Amino acid sequence: MSLSKNHIKLITSLSQKKYRQKHKLFVVEGVKVVQEFLNSSYELEIVFSTDTDFSSTNKFIEVTDQELKKISSLKNPNKVLAIFKIPNQINPIMGGLILALDSINDPGNLGTIIRLCDWFGIEQLVCSNETVDCFNSKVVQASMGSLTRVAVSYLDLKKYLQNASVPIFVADMDGLNVYKTKLPDSAVLVLGNEANGISDEIKQLVTTKITIPRYGAFQQTESLNVATASAILLSEFRR
Repeated sequence: MSLSKNHIKLITSLSQKKYRQKHKLFVVEGVKVVQEFLNSSYELEIVFSTDTDFSSTNKFIEVTDQELKKISSLKNPNKVLAIFKIPNQINPIMGGLILALDSINDPGNLGTIIRLCDWFGIEQLVCSNETVDCFNSKVVQASMGSLTRVAVSYLDLKKYLQNASVPIFVADMDGLNVYKTKLPDSAVLVLGNEANGISDEIKQLVTTKITIPRYGAFQQTESLNVATASAILLSEFRR
């Protein structure tokens, strides 16, 4: 079997969320990331590669460097592009430390946050329905395979938090100094939109506001990148 026009059409369409949802498929690129997904519970649909190392599967199609460049979204394609099936969403369980995202729009930020969840042992990432799709190819690339180990759920965040049985913490400029605050083992930590922060309806459900203090002499930096803030706060919760 060789690369066909239908393959190219499908791969191109999967750059859009509506077609990912329609076909229940998403694209993964690069040797390391594809290998992570192949070694996980994700089900492979098809793999295109210039490298015969991936030929052990009967869903393998060998392509030339030129063909790979044609179907890749990367500036410098790395030997392989695979299509995997989107699994059914798992409903999150309330317990332990849970990270919740309110309308995070940037794919790079979400991918980095998924990777941070993997690093800090956060198995459940809860996202508002307005948050960028975790199967967006830029998110998948930025997560570097961590998406295979972190369960991402999309839901009505307000309803989810209304039923929370653990304290709800939110990152807020007017909050308590996180370095001087006693943090529980079980909680929901909510991080907000890059530009607008937490929505008002979510703020009303918060138990405790915490902040990462600024130490700069001029105190003029308005906020931290949401992924950077995630790293600092998760580190404090895990101490």
